[in-house]
Amino acid sequence: MNVTDETSKTTLEESIGEWRAYLRRRQAIHKVDVAELEDHLRSQIHGLVDAGLSDDEAFLVAVKRIGDLDTLSREFAREYSDRLWKQLVVSPEAGPSPEGRKEAIVAVALAIASAVAIKLPELFGFHMSAPITETSFYVRNFSLFVLPLLAGYFAWKRTVDRAGRIWLAIPFVAAVLAVNIFPFDGRGHTLILAAIHLPIALWLAVGYAYIGGRWGDHYRRMDFVRFSGEWFIYYILIALGGGVLMAFTMFIFQAIGFDAEELVASWVMPCGVVGAVIISAWLVEAKKSVIENMAPVLTRLFTPLFTVVLFAFLATMVWTGSAINVEREVLIGFDLLLVVVLGLLLYSISARDPHSPPGVFDVLQLVLVVSALLVDAVALWAITARISEFGFSPNKVAALGENLVLLVNLGWSTVLYTRFLAGHASFTSLERWQTAYLPVFAVWAWVVVLVFPPLFGYR
Repeated sequence: MNVTDETSKTTLEESIGEWRAYLRRRQAIHKVDVAELEDHLRSQIHGLVDAGLSDDEAFLVAVKRIGDLDTLSREFAREYSDRLWKQLVVSPEAGPSPEGRKEAIVAVALAIASAVAIKLPELFGFHMSAPITETSFYVRNFSLFVLPLLAGYFAWKRTVDRAGRIWLAIPFVAAVLAVNIFPFDGRGHTLILAAIHLPIALWLAVGYAYIGGRWGDHYRRMDFVRFSGEWFIYYILIALGGGVLMAFTMFIFQAIGFDAEELVASWVMPCGVVGAVIISAWLVEAKKSVIENMAPVLTRLFTPLFTVVLFAFLATMVWTGSAINVEREVLIGFDLLLVVVLGLLLYSISARDPHSPPGVFDVLQLVLVVSALLVDAVALWAITARISEFGFSPNKVAALGENLVLLVNLGWSTVLYTRFLAGHASFTSLERWQTAYLPVFAVWAWVVVLVFPPLFGYR
């Protein structure tokens, strides 16, 4: 491809990006509709370019063929008033589309397959109820029972090409080989660290499948951020409902003198945990509920609450003069707290109109980021002091790396947010920083999974 072709392709992507941004600003049009329209637009452009048109000509003709956007917006607006009801109850006249039924069948089948996969090793003598040193197989492989199937679901739905499927398979094959070949000490820390970080490392592979292999597209990466937030909320809701179901199951069976605790613990819970991962993803795609409207509300609700908690923690630490207790559980807790804060930041960014002017919530968001940055700096100081006093250990080094990764993200986010509030930069720069930084989290997770075990003697 020559320079002219590369410039043309860049211009085409910029045009599509502007078209997509314009369509997103029409509040009556949902994200899933925008994605479908974009796929249709790209298909039209590809056919027109093959017919001999230039990229610019193909873009203009394709947009015209799809229809006038203002007319399209008005059509969506007329349907919007009853869309909420349509999300809750399927109209018996219309019913689900054949494509929707097909996706539902595939999702349920994959959920069942993941449930079968997690029980299959018990036929070969691996039991989840055994002591931790004997169940290291499940500890190592837990995420591998479901995430490859979830990635396969999106690769099928997004019609990822053959080259993309090969690239998608590489991280999963590497994960299977690494966690099962490494001679982990069942009582060591590197096994637990690898088990915790492997889902993080593989989630980016799921993202690659979700965006159809077009990782270079910033808007697609932001779509994956939105999906991750909505998926998390669906999963928590399903988990809460599943917990109630299991409690009532044990209760009613106990009433007739039958102890169902073993059945629930060894079958219902593990099968439900992995199956719900795929069902939650399908629900996000199918838009069977109103979570896409609830998620931004929940973000606005919890942002001030987490800000108050972080400020209260910092004030209490200064008042009492107490330092952070650098133990494994404490390190994990602090990292989870900072990850939740980062998640709030990411999802609020993804749900915000980048063309809207700065507001009060943006100021609050900046306060939250600065608070998290200070907490991260305090945690880093405590970890560094502990390492200098007692030496290196897998837990401390992992926490050190994770806090450094978060420090860089939060630090530059603070700079970009401040510049946006001051009117010196656009909100898009903050969006691009966050989506471009996503691979850094996966790279560090892979370092913990692949490098830490041999580095620390598999202890």
